Amino acid sequence: MGTTGGGVWKTTNSGATWQNISDGYFAAASIGSIDVSDSNPDIIYAGTGSEGLRSNVSVGRGIYKSTDAGGTWKLIGLRDAGQLGSLAVHPTNPDIVFVAALGNPFGRNEERGIYRTTDGGASWKKVLYVSDSTGGVDVELQPGRPNVVYASMWRGERKPWTVISGAREGGVYKSTDGGDTWARLTNGLPNGLVGKSNVAVTTANPQRIYVLMEAAPGGGLYRSDDAGASFMVVDTTTRGLITRPFYYTNITADPRNDDVVYVGTEDFYKSTNGGRSWTTQPTPHGDNHDLWINPTNSSVMIQSNDGGANVSVDGGRSWTTQYNQPTAEMYQVYVDNQFPYRLYGAQQDNNNELIIPSLPVTNKQLDDPIMGWDIAPGCESGSIVPHRTNPDTIYGGCKGLFSRYSQRTGQERSYRVGEQSLYGNAGRDLIYRFQRVLPIETSPHDPAVVYTGSQYLHRTRDEGVTWERISPDLTWNPPERQQRASGEPITLDVTGEEYYSALYAIRESPVQRGVIWTGANDGPFNVTRDNGKTWRTVTPMAQPPGCRVQNIEPSPHRAASAYYAVLCYLLGDFRPYIWRTDDF
Repeated sequence: MGTTGGGVWKTTNSGATWQNISDGYFAAASIGSIDVSDSNPDIIYAGTGSEGLRSNVSVGRGIYKSTDAGGTWKLIGLRDAGQLGSLAVHPTNPDIVFVAALGNPFGRNEERGIYRTTDGGASWKKVLYVSDSTGGVDVELQPGRPNVVYASMWRGERKPWTVISGAREGGVYKSTDGGDTWARLTNGLPNGLVGKSNVAVTTANPQRIYVLMEAAPGGGLYRSDDAGASFMVVDTTTRGLITRPFYYTNITADPRNDDVVYVGTEDFYKSTNGGRSWTTQPTPHGDNHDLWINPTNSSVMIQSNDGGANVSVDGGRSWTTQYNQPTAEMYQVYVDNQFPYRLYGAQQDNNNELIIPSLPVTNKQLDDPIMGWDIAPGCESGSIVPHRTNPDTIYGGCKGLFSRYSQRTGQERSYRVGEQSLYGNAGRDLIYRFQRVLPIETSPHDPAVVYTGSQYLHRTRDEGVTWERISPDLTWNPPERQQRASGEPITLDVTGEEYYSALYAIRESPVQRGVIWTGANDGPFNVTRDNGKTWRTVTPMAQPPGCRVQNIEPSPHRAASAYYAVLCYLLGDFRPYIWRTDDF
């Protein structure tokens, strides 16, 4: 199992337990692809960098190889090829491998394309190249004829204010000579704007090819029964098949029955008639990304989603647990002042949660590890912040929604800082622009005071019931980056992830009341020394424009001193920036 932030894991008992096998070897914990050699299962290849281009995606750092079933690993190249979202090992010669390299998810680069090695990774050749902005996202070998190769090419890129998915170049390509030459498949497939696509082949019928494609016009499911010479439209009306295509878009065909096909998006879809109709099947978690089916027994499968990996031995009617894989992605962590102290964290695709790690939660064996955690307010992206003096009260955030939670009663009250939903609106149309990671700061001088941020700094003195705005717009706010809703040129994705020009970090000096520092996700660093009455922009001239102020740390000794960190990777700049001031 390859995870988006926890490396590679292995099970030897059908998912009852999992063990990490990549720690200490990999330079990146985000895994985009993994394949085990059919002819020698001790040989494993793993490509880093997920092709699900969320706004917090980690950049890939090459492909790794193990020759001892995951006991040890070696970097074998493609370090600058970015997201390696798919790879295929030759069925009889494990030295021949194809890799789909999407490239840098945040900017143009020449390393995009389909790569091939014929010497086990000692050297690589780029065998298919479209452009410096369109890369490979899927590669498949035709069963029984491994010299026939199919590849999906995609223009996919992230910006802090939008996600780009699609262009007039890209689509599905085919090679019949082991990757030496390629031809784009166009007969029956969309030929306008083409977005992300995925190819499925099956040993049950090597002539049958399924293609799931984002496109305008014509996004949906296509099928070929002549190895790609022509395609027919199967389904362009089932909306769930093409949902947030930059994040999903995956299809798998049953190796024993060519009419059985699965699609993973927010739901998990199954068709038994070649894609003409669909049913949804339950999985342990939503947001479904990949599926492996045993080539000799279709009832045995491994399915992956935002919660982890789960194994079924009865065709998906039941699944193993995901609570044996400590691979959760945490947005931030807070510690309170109690003894024993509590640890608070916002977890991707799950609730905010807290635990008491300084003492055992019980002297008995837990039936399930989740029993050691408690639910906290807000949603997956947080923040989650404890009250400074009352350990019963916890504050949580969720895209402009502020919550107050009582551990004693288990009750949560939620208030919108501004009465406007972020969903479906362009930045220019919002009264308040909130980022999905809502910053929350409790005052070190008055525990009743809590701050949060849109493009303005907001303050409450009654735990979120009412709010006052205590600043002007503290962001850069270039108008050309607020003109339209996120998502282009095919699919809109207005979920509150890409709102640009919003506050991302807020801290009040522990030394002097009313000295408050703020940082925006488009660059400006500001300070007030009089509790919000007046403000100064103190961004260093040498700071690159448009980058995100990630964290602020006021000095515990001097009111005039503060440190802050800036991330520019979303603009293609991977250098670290840390600044300090000693004079406000």
